[in-house]
Amino acid sequence: MDSVTIHNRRWYILAVLVVCLLVVVLDNTILNVALPTIEETLDASQSQQEWFVNAYTLVFAGLLFTYGVLGDRFGRKRILMIGMVLFGTASALCAFATSPVMLIATRALMGIGGAAVLPSTLSIITNVFDADERGKAIGIWAGFTGLAVAIGPITGGALLEHFWWGSVFLINVPFVLFGLVAISVLVPESKDPHPQGIDVLGVLLSMAGLVLVVYGIIKGGQLGKWGQPLVVGSLLAGVVVLAVFVIVERHSPYPSLDISLFRNPAFSAACAAVTAAFFALFGATFYLTFYLQFARGYTPLQAGVRLLPIAIALAVFAPRSAAMVKRFGAKAVCTTGLLLVTVAFLMYQLIDRSTSIWVLEGLLFVQGVGMANTMAPATESIMSTLPRERAGAGSAVNNTVRQVGGALGVAIIGSILSAAYRGRMNAVLEHLPIPAPVRTAAAESLGATQALVSGAGGRLDALLAPANAAFIHAMHLASLGSAVVAFLGAVVVWRWLPGKARQRDRAPATASSAAGTGSVSYR
Repeated sequence: MDSVTIHNRRWYILAVLVVCLLVVVLDNTILNVALPTIEETLDASQSQQEWFVNAYTLVFAGLLFTYGVLGDRFGRKRILMIGMVLFGTASALCAFATSPVMLIATRALMGIGGAAVLPSTLSIITNVFDADERGKAIGIWAGFTGLAVAIGPITGGALLEHFWWGSVFLINVPFVLFGLVAISVLVPESKDPHPQGIDVLGVLLSMAGLVLVVYGIIKGGQLGKWGQPLVVGSLLAGVVVLAVFVIVERHSPYPSLDISLFRNPAFSAACAAVTAAFFALFGATFYLTFYLQFARGYTPLQAGVRLLPIAIALAVFAPRSAAMVKRFGAKAVCTTGLLLVTVAFLMYQLIDRSTSIWVLEGLLFVQGVGMANTMAPATESIMSTLPRERAGAGSAVNNTVRQVGGALGVAIIGSILSAAYRGRMNAVLEHLPIPAPVRTAAAESLGATQALVSGAGGRLDALLAPANAAFIHAMHLASLGSAVVAFLGAVVVWRWLPGKARQRDRAPATASSAAGTGSVSYR
């Protein structure tokens, strides 16, 4: 495919890539609205529900480096198509899981496929669009990334109104088939003419380290005792493995993660911004699903619709963020965005069971505006620090910090939620004449407590009021955790992301290094 044809088709190519993106990113949150149903159907614990989300996210994050390099070496279109096939196959397997362990395992398989798709879409965009249009294209890409995260609960809720919970996975299959056909017809192949080798050891270390850290966080929240040897041992082992990973990457001739990239303040600060934004978004989506369905009594579809304001804000403001960056600079735009996210989470302290739902809608819209003006400028900052031929590696880093942020958001915010709820409910449940294992299970989540009440035939209805109060208290603490992370991200961005003048100073060099299509192999 010649360069003129590629240029003329660039917006159609972007549309195809956005479809692929929507399918994969949607799956990060489409599951959230189904968690209460799956909890009842598969008898899943709170920690297992967190693993339903994180088994996908961690495998996804751990393989992004490798797929970025594989795309640069063997062709981004080829890797994209392989990823779509794997993702679609694993989605079908998830739909028919019969136990929590089986669902966790098949979710991990989905992560293997999804990890091939996300970096391929961004690296293809970087190669298809010239420097003057790349910011707008990435803004659209980032907007749909956030939009997919936000509309996942709506899609899941609509499916659960009419079908069984497995439909939230099976819906992926027709979109995968459409995407494969469209990719084969429209998307050009591109690769790095001087590709690097594959860092197998680095990939294994990064995955092992992330899994150990997240396992320790989730287990600590589940047990409510952070000093337990299993919790401390897992966290320490994870930190040690990740430290070894950094050492290996610094001395590897073909590192999965080029540690030297983080010496660039623009790159590091932009990564911090993306991590903070997705930490907050994934964590909030996790607990809002339970708030809306269990505390407020909405159906899955009604709960999904209540999250629509964040999707609208992302869709409207992310594509326009490039114009804001041109006028005010990435530092000002990203900092303001993260401060808006911070304010939104601080205001969650106003939310209880009787608060008007429109208060929550307004806060979600503010959060969406903040994220829209964080994600797109930060992503453009990351991609603009690398030449086109290394777009796959840059895209992999961008998407890795995004997924790690999301995984940590679910793990840490979920653990805060679980520990705070258990702390309140243990005192309420300890005097009930029920077996200790039942008491322990009932204290794990609001859904578990409601299940106990429902099965008692009216004898334990008095538990509902303290259970709801305990959940609201836990949600308030969790939202404070999100606010702290978003604020720290804003501080990092303000301190280290280049301002407007410095961006203008480095723009010619960046455009020069990225614009030459002669450095990229098309066929």
